[in-house]
Amino acid sequence: MNNKENQLAMDHIETLTEEQQQALLEKYDTESNVRRITGIMKWVIFFGLLSFSLFQLYTAIFGQFTAVIQRSIHLGFGLTFIFLLFPARKKGSKTKIVFYDYILAVVAAITAIYWTLNYERLMTSLGTINQTDFIIGLIVIVLVLEAARRAVGLPIAIIAVLFLLYAFFGRQMPDFLAHRGQSLESIVNLMYFSTDGILGTPISVSATYIFAFLLFGAFLVKTGVGQYFNDLAVTVAGKLTGGPAKVAIFSSALQGTISGSSVANVVTSGSYTIPMMKKLGYKKEFAGGVEAAASTGGQIMPPIMGAAAFLMVEFIGRGITYWDIAKAAIIPAILYFTGIWIMTHFEAKRLGLEGLKDEDMPNRKEVFKKIYLLVPILLIIVLMISGVPVIHSALYGILSCIVVGIINRDVKFGVKEFIEALVDGARTALGVVAATACAGIIVGVVVKTGLGLSLANTLVDLAGGSILLTLVFVMIASLVLGMGSPTTANYVITSTIAAPAIVALLAPDVSQALVPVTILLSAHFFVFYFGIIADITPPVALAAFAASGISGGDPIKTGVSSAKLAIAAFIIPYMIVFSPELLMIDVTILQVVWVLITAVLGMIAIGAGVIGFWYRKINWIERLVLIAAGLAMIYPERISDVSGLVVFGILFVIQLMTKNKGNKPTTPKTPKVETAN
Repeated sequence: MNNKENQLAMDHIETLTEEQQQALLEKYDTESNVRRITGIMKWVIFFGLLSFSLFQLYTAIFGQFTAVIQRSIHLGFGLTFIFLLFPARKKGSKTKIVFYDYILAVVAAITAIYWTLNYERLMTSLGTINQTDFIIGLIVIVLVLEAARRAVGLPIAIIAVLFLLYAFFGRQMPDFLAHRGQSLESIVNLMYFSTDGILGTPISVSATYIFAFLLFGAFLVKTGVGQYFNDLAVTVAGKLTGGPAKVAIFSSALQGTISGSSVANVVTSGSYTIPMMKKLGYKKEFAGGVEAAASTGGQIMPPIMGAAAFLMVEFIGRGITYWDIAKAAIIPAILYFTGIWIMTHFEAKRLGLEGLKDEDMPNRKEVFKKIYLLVPILLIIVLMISGVPVIHSALYGILSCIVVGIINRDVKFGVKEFIEALVDGARTALGVVAATACAGIIVGVVVKTGLGLSLANTLVDLAGGSILLTLVFVMIASLVLGMGSPTTANYVITSTIAAPAIVALLAPDVSQALVPVTILLSAHFFVFYFGIIADITPPVALAAFAASGISGGDPIKTGVSSAKLAIAAFIIPYMIVFSPELLMIDVTILQVVWVLITAVLGMIAIGAGVIGFWYRKINWIERLVLIAAGLAMIYPERISDVSGLVVFGILFVIQLMTKNKGNKPTTPKTPKVETAN
């Protein structure tokens, strides 16, 4: 049985068409709201995006140009095609390019080569710029803000503008935020003629690591790995209790290696997992919540995490490699998906749901014959563990994708598909270019004005020196900033203005150069996690809203359900700060094993308490006790661990002894069949 035959097994389950999936993406994912151009401009854009990828591949293989030239060309490519592909208004024409977008695209292309043409003069000008430089720099700032608004969303553009206003009106700010202020000329100089602004660290990472891995993801899709993830997930988890929900979790975790977008992940895997969950008997909101929570976790799933993880390498520095970040994320990712898995299991037991029927299952033998499709991902893991540079690992991964695509007879992979993968990768990168360029504006202001230190001190003072209260304030800030903003931009902001507050409390009176790496990682992972789960936190839970568009459920209720299922994500960041052993840095195996066991048992207790079912229905007193025991086991203290384990053990025995005396599992209501009038 090949992939087509496997798909036939699911044909009687109603799934979304490609058109419906695209409509959902355009509604909830700003980066997918692009024009579909025909005629000669279609090919101009096609070959332009191909040139973008070829430029990036050339510099990845043969070495990059000077930093400012590499970054300005990367920025120019991104801005040019954003104005050609993204309409100024969400409801703007999707089939033709308006005249002013042609003008903006041409201007963007001209500014892209300005650094290249004037490199020697600008490098020897000792930080001074002339009138032409000033005008060009000002134009670039405006273009970046508008491109970010179109390709990423209005929130990040507004935040960047507020930071620019802060830089200019520094003297008029309240005392705790006041600074000497910057002239318009100095702001323009900082933003485009230095490596502390738009051409700073964020876009440097975009122009190297992120682009390479986006290309890798595009090649994975073309070689059929994306569909294989779905088949493998159904094969492994389909027949388990509440099978479709566990398929969604497993599939979404794997899909995270291809898509760095929570919404895109929801639409890709949820278009078939959500209908399966509804057919089995899960409520609409719960089915959507499972998919949203699992898809959001794709960005924290090693080895290939969201774009923000690559930024973390540069922001922390201190010799940290991407593999160090990926390794540190392993246990938190296990706990995150374990928490969702446990709660979907208890919900299935509560409703009396079984797994998929045999006719809904793909041929297990045929699926495992295709296990070689995972070779590109496994190869990247091995290469990074071996110390191969990240960008080279991505290149070898792309080569392995090509080999796998040729071997896989279920997909056609030739020169045409190779070129299409290059174009798709470049198109996917456009939103990242806009986000990182705009984030560079924010970083530049923070560095120039010392805002990060001011806000960190303010947060610490507001919390009265309490680390727990400081973490709560940072969590709220990360969630608010993440509502409607991409994880990349959210991480840049919070890592520069909020993470320093955590570091200041965990390592008081210690200079940045001497702060232990574990503390830096803990602080950055804290803001990284909360920036990601903003996508499933009401009232603006974009991933949950997209899931509700598939399930037909209420968007807010779906958001609440996804947040409840992902409760582990609200706990894990605190665990990381208080128990850095989770990051597997400078710890023994016994320490890691102990923390992992108590944390998993804690998640089981919390999951049962939240759902209200274990081996039988449990009353509200038992639920509260279970949640308390779970939190005790998760809290990294030996006394709390032992206390939680004792209570957990007692309740476990009581559950086993009374499992046949409690209420029977709830039988789900038969869904009403809607008929056309």
